[in-house]
Amino acid sequence: MDAHLAHSINSPTSPCDDMLKNINNLEAIQLCDREGNKSQDSGIAEMEELAVPHNIKISNITCDSFKISWSMDSKCKDRITHYFIDLNKKETKNSNKFKHKDVPTKLVAKAVPLPMTVRGHWFLSPRTEYTVAVQTASKQGDGDYAVSDWSEVVEFCTADYSKVHLTQLMEKAEAISGRMLAFSVFYRNQHKEYFDYVREKHGTIMQPSSKDNSGSHGSPISGKLEGIFFSCNIEFNTGKPPHDSPYGRIRYQIPADKLFNQNTNLYFGDFYCMYTAYHYIILVIAPVGSAGDEFCKQRLPQLDIADNKFLTCTEEDGRPVYHHVQDAILEIIYTDPVDLSHGTVAEIRGHQLMSLSTANAKKDPSCKTCNISVGR
Repeated sequence: MDAHLAHSINSPTSPCDDMLKNINNLEAIQLCDREGNKSQDSGIAEMEELAVPHNIKISNITCDSFKISWSMDSKCKDRITHYFIDLNKKETKNSNKFKHKDVPTKLVAKAVPLPMTVRGHWFLSPRTEYTVAVQTASKQGDGDYAVSDWSEVVEFCTADYSKVHLTQLMEKAEAISGRMLAFSVFYRNQHKEYFDYVREKHGTIMQPSSKDNSGSHGSPISGKLEGIFFSCNIEFNTGKPPHDSPYGRIRYQIPADKLFNQNTNLYFGDFYCMYTAYHYIILVIAPVGSAGDEFCKQRLPQLDIADNKFLTCTEEDGRPVYHHVQDAILEIIYTDPVDLSHGTVAEIRGHQLMSLSTANAKKDPSCKTCNISVGR
């Protein structure tokens, strides 16, 4: 039987202590510090020793939950009334030394059969490394607790968004998507050096590369899916791609039907903003049966190419017609190599607006429009 931990207990010095609320079967208590083990001023009594949890096992990991179990001496199981869990984000060499450290999350739950589920999007984030240790405790008649020593510390990493989470995110994106605009080309801006390199090293074939870490922190495509970035948004008043770009003054344009047709599948990848009023939607186009298609099929919601709110390919009088959503900026990832000879390369007349670049851009975690109720 699983018990969902629905309450976080902060360190004694945390300013959030007054904000804690009792939820379900969890009790708000003041936990001892890990370093001191058993502290008299923590309200925890010392009695005959309880069994120390060992052989800690973490399983069923999602982006905002995990199951935890352990072994312990059976002689004192009947005395154990509560479990204390010390959960912390793992410090890395890339941690910002000038940033306030996250307040450690102390969890307390009534003793239940193991494994026990720990769930909470307010203290668990996707794709994040954590450390965890466990104490057993016995509540005394006077309200104090007899506790065991802390267990060994184990490490684990939370998972990416699942298809269920991405579907929730997609529904958020659909809610802001309205009018569609007709377009005819996909385009990709880069510096001159990029196209020179493609011609020199790859014989005019643009090669896929790993997607950067822009967008939702839990996105399963960041750093894992390989593809080539394209845009398709046009200006409402001209019906053509904009003159400006944040990515370079050289633009490659390719007819839409070369990348998006009945032989490709379309997937929803992400929905985010960067502390701005406008939002970005990431879509993936993958040739049917390709490695990219197989990757996306397992992880991303698939869209009907002729009937969705973001990007469509339909037929009129036997010819393909393409539309994109007007109310968001689409970022298209095409998962196969693309030959420059299928399109044209030319210099744009506008400016390179670096401030609009989404390269490794971090999502605004406070935006109610593009966040869901799991780790950001």
